[in-house]
Amino acid sequence: MIEIPILETERLILRAPQFEDLEPMEAFFSGSERSKFLGGPLDQGEVWRALLRAAGHWHLRGYGFWHIVDRQTGRMCGHAGFLHHIEWPETELAWGVYDGYEGKGIAFEAVTSARSAGVGLGVNAPISIIDPSNIRSRALAERLGARIERETIFMNEPAVIYRHPAEK
Repeated sequence: MIEIPILETERLILRAPQFEDLEPMEAFFSGSERSKFLGGPLDQGEVWRALLRAAGHWHLRGYGFWHIVDRQTGRMCGHAGFLHHIEWPETELAWGVYDGYEGKGIAFEAVTSARSAGVGLGVNAPISIIDPSNIRSRALAERLGARIERETIFMNEPAVIYRHPAEK
């Protein structure tokens, strides 16, 4: 069994996916317009399977998504980390912040921590696959120092591939 590292920042705890995360995930994936950028909307069963994938990815690849917890409230407020499904071209650094937490620097703080931790997990200079219309994620990728590598069709949809700089 793999030990998933806990990452801590000034405002956040990034930890392993847990059963208790099902409720906040359901709320986001069933009710947020922004969930469309993360495969939503999803019904309860689909959210359950997404939680299982998040947990299982760590065990099969040795890295995965951390679930982001707001230190002040103790609430899960999103996810950040790595995924590499078999149909992905390579390892992706991805993120999602739930309603009420966007625009506060949460994603930047979490992704910066996750990207740094990725080096110790064997992930360096990952890509981010972003919907061209997701202006906020594109801006965040660029703020993180990622640069457009190419535009493509990914899973039958237009996508912009960003390349993150290698960590030292």
